[in-house]
Amino acid sequence: MDVRQNTAAWKRVVDVASSAGRPVALPSAGAACLEDVGADGLGVSLITGGRIRTVAYAADDRSYRLEDAQLVAGEGPCTAAYRQRSVVEVEVHSSSGQWPVFVRTAGELGIRSVVAVPLLVGNGVPVGAMDLYHTTRAVLSEADLSRIEAYARVLALLALDAHPALIGWEQAAPEEGPVGYPPIVHQAAGAASEASRVPVADALARMRAHAFSNRRLLEDVARDILAGRLRLEEDRDTPPG
Repeated sequence: MDVRQNTAAWKRVVDVASSAGRPVALPSAGAACLEDVGADGLGVSLITGGRIRTVAYAADDRSYRLEDAQLVAGEGPCTAAYRQRSVVEVEVHSSSGQWPVFVRTAGELGIRSVVAVPLLVGNGVPVGAMDLYHTTRAVLSEADLSRIEAYARVLALLALDAHPALIGWEQAAPEEGPVGYPPIVHQAAGAASEASRVPVADALARMRAHAFSNRRLLEDVARDILAGRLRLEEDRDTPPG
């Protein structure tokens, strides 16, 4: 750990929070990091058991859509950084065949590179990841990476403060695939399961397929189901590959 960078990151977060009259929390830390490192977007997703649970913070709508794309697909730089417990730097190329849902969304939104950093607490236990989005190719020096990792340590602690349930160390072993989602998604999956007379897992797969095929946020699909505006039994989408 670079103590100097860590101290500087905390000071920056406190200054940003104070100047905005806000508490020191995920939004002020995300804003401080984004401004300091010069990225074009930033998102934080929290993960347990290797599976994305929720988008905890997004700097803007574009960042939220990028985080949501990873939630829909259950894969992307966020989960890669979490599983590897290390920084993941990737350039967005549709020809790579990697993370098709995320890559398509990133390309449509003008994102060309991503730096994903795991949020580690305690003895290197991951609780999520921070994604920095760039509209051009990001070339980072060792000093840049050290500064970014310092912000990730700040965000990890603030994530625990906001979501104490993350302190479930037994859930920290990395696994593949999406399971956990925000409560509204689980509620909608249950409602769709009952309406369509299919298992909840199948209803959730249909929801993800609809979000993918129609380029929508998964939570918006959930809201439409709960409001009666969308009936998945009448939908013919298939889950994304």
